[in-house]
Amino acid sequence: MATTSTSAAAIRAKQVLGTSVRDPSGQKLGEVEDLALDRMSSSILFAIVGFGGFLGVGEKYHAIPWMALDYDEEENCYIVPFTREQLKSAPADSIDALLENGGVTYRDRAFEYFDVERYW
Repeated sequence: MATTSTSAAAIRAKQVLGTSVRDPSGQKLGEVEDLALDRMSSSILFAIVGFGGFLGVGEKYHAIPWMALDYDEEENCYIVPFTREQLKSAPADSIDALLENGGVTYRDRAFEYFDVERYW
């Protein structure tokens, strides 16, 4: 799924951060905590989605391929084609760990786990 918007092709990062992420049934899974950017290719490696925990304690962070996020303008959220159970089993770590090795380790693991076509 491609992230879409009827108003513009460009979007500011601050509009993405904090946006909720929901499954196809509308159940909230988490929210976009950050974006991992590839300085060399000028592309988004992945969205970092926070999941679980309470008030930041016990929260898990997942690398979700950017093209798997589909923006729903009416609900002001991103919809992913994954269930809560799929997300629970997905590769997760601290934000710092997700970005180690230039982010490519978790990028590769996320694209493989979620079975998303690679852009590189």
